[in-house]
Amino acid sequence: MKFFKKHINNFYISLLSITIFALVAFVFISLIGEHFLIKEESETKIYFVDNISPGHKLVVEKFNQLYEGKIKVMPIDLPFEKFSTNERKELLIRYLRSKSDRIDIFSVDQIWTQRFAKFVEPLGNHFPVNKREKYLEAAIESCYFNDQLVAIPLYIDISIMYYNKEELQRRGKYASIKNELDNFITWERFIEIGKELKTGVNPYYIFPAADYEGLVCSYFELLESQNYKIFSGDSINITSRESIRSLQLLIDLVHKYKLSPPDVTAYKETEADLNFISKNGIFLRNWPGFYKWYRTFISDDNPEDKYGMAPLPHFTDSKPASIIGGWNLMISATSKKKTAALEFVKFLNSEEAQLIMYNNSGFLPVIKSLYESLSNNEDAKIKFFNDIFKTYVHRPYSEFYTRYSDVIAHYMHLAIKNNLSAYDVLKKAEQIINSNQIFIK
Repeated sequence: MKFFKKHINNFYISLLSITIFALVAFVFISLIGEHFLIKEESETKIYFVDNISPGHKLVVEKFNQLYEGKIKVMPIDLPFEKFSTNERKELLIRYLRSKSDRIDIFSVDQIWTQRFAKFVEPLGNHFPVNKREKYLEAAIESCYFNDQLVAIPLYIDISIMYYNKEELQRRGKYASIKNELDNFITWERFIEIGKELKTGVNPYYIFPAADYEGLVCSYFELLESQNYKIFSGDSINITSRESIRSLQLLIDLVHKYKLSPPDVTAYKETEADLNFISKNGIFLRNWPGFYKWYRTFISDDNPEDKYGMAPLPHFTDSKPASIIGGWNLMISATSKKKTAALEFVKFLNSEEAQLIMYNNSGFLPVIKSLYESLSNNEDAKIKFFNDIFKTYVHRPYSEFYTRYSDVIAHYMHLAIKNNLSAYDVLKKAEQIINSNQIFIK
């Protein structure tokens, strides 16, 4: 009996202790407040990988303000100054293959869309066909894989040529040459002018010819202007007359005509820009963002006072052509925050965000309505690009394109650097591509 009484007493003592502890805890929490408790984070953080330009930063800040407490975009910067397009592509692929959920949204070069399609969330249900009509055709057409929408355009690029107004004025040739440039000059006439000017220490024509995608853009531009397609059934043909002619021009600009310096084989876009400016070059192949890049990294002076824009030359018997480029947005298939990521993608495609990107980073919008409103506001640059878009051509849309491009870039770079036979190097590249050999540079 004593045994049971002892245990009953212990039970009531324990119960009393628990009750007292609960009361103390209740009073403590009441006095300290709710911050004593560990709360589940209500704000969803999404990670966005891109070259984070000044325009990107402003758009992210604007979105984070609008969605404060709900969604916060965390930008991850892969700047063009530190990562080439090829390096950026490989970094993203390695990360996505690991099936990590730490990347939610990322941007890809237009031509990578099909390569990355297997890593991303299909977007067709979120952007029905009637909603896609707001985009420029040149922008939205690159967002499909097997007829399925897998990306949404962020901004668009198109190749153009810049010319040094001051240098042409100094030589007394500005008015006549500008008229020819504005009316789609031919390569044959462009080369004649180069010989006439006798530029001496001033490089006549600078274009990026390093072993990378930028060089391939110049090649496909020349090829497409002749209405030639490299695909032949399941293989490619890059030893055609049109293909040889395209590469031979790039070789001859350096070695035969000596209108481009040999150093171009070490140039990507940034190196080409810097040498064009520092060496007071006459002409430069580039993209629409050059003016903004100049203001950001070179000088506060207005670059439009010194440098004009013109269409790139074309062969006499071919059509004017500028290669289309740009960057698309994709949502990772392994993201656990797809709904929030989709909200940010839609915001990036709003007129407000697109205008911020254009005004602060020089990125051309992908929305038709902005071209109409900016043209009505007498935006001379937009009027120029409206005309250039009529001549756009694109690189082949293929999930294997990046492999083709790596091989073609490597052998074209060698040909330009070492003055090799255009046919021989293209034949070698064609054999490697069609044999599906493992390619190691």
